[in-house]
Amino acid sequence: MNVDFEEVTVRDVSRHYGRRRALSRVSLACRAGEVLGLLGPNGAGKSTLLAILATILAPSAGQVRYGSLVPDDAGPALRARLGFLSHDLHLYPELTARENLVFFARLYGLAGVEPRVDQALAHAGLSARGNDLVSGFSRGMRQRLALERALLHDPRLLLLDEPFTGLDDASVGALVQRLRGLRDAGRIVVVVTHDLDVAEALLDRLAVLKEGRLVALEDAQGHIREHYRAQVGVRVGG
Repeated sequence: MNVDFEEVTVRDVSRHYGRRRALSRVSLACRAGEVLGLLGPNGAGKSTLLAILATILAPSAGQVRYGSLVPDDAGPALRARLGFLSHDLHLYPELTARENLVFFARLYGLAGVEPRVDQALAHAGLSARGNDLVSGFSRGMRQRLALERALLHDPRLLLLDEPFTGLDDASVGALVQRLRGLRDAGRIVVVVTHDLDVAEALLDRLAVLKEGRLVALEDAQGHIREHYRAQVGVRVGG
């Protein structure tokens, strides 16, 4: 089954853990060729929504559609079009950068593994370090490698949970440029971030969550800090 889609639609999605409501009737859409930011304080439901978009969690109520498809109907073919980068980078430190990428490429069942891996290392700026153990890499190097691992299978939807945490300015800039390139290539990119300076430089639209509810869904037009402060009611420094 060959699956592709140009839009992801979240309709009245809720997620409950016993009596605790992590999400409550959230509705939004994200389209090919844009970067959508999920913003909000800790515990707002951002990571839960991202996990639902990744089909790792099922909503307690509501529905997510990928074009005209729902996860139960499309199954593995849909998940093959999703890329997910969580706090856990899912890299093996005892393997080299190349060995990590080869392992995941084969796990995905991809053809032409070596050219794909060479291209991924080049995108990560790690061509010269491909045969070095990941255990010796900086946080920025590991983050770049993990992003390319999540992109090996050419997903339409890329989901990133706090990808800028712990990165220096140079690594942040490189990651922003890579995500802009993916947006321009027609990917759908959804990013959870607390870094409003990065958000200003990257996002096309922002969705602000507070206590599991969507309190704002707006175009990002250089005033993200003010939008966030108005909706969440906290002072943002920086």
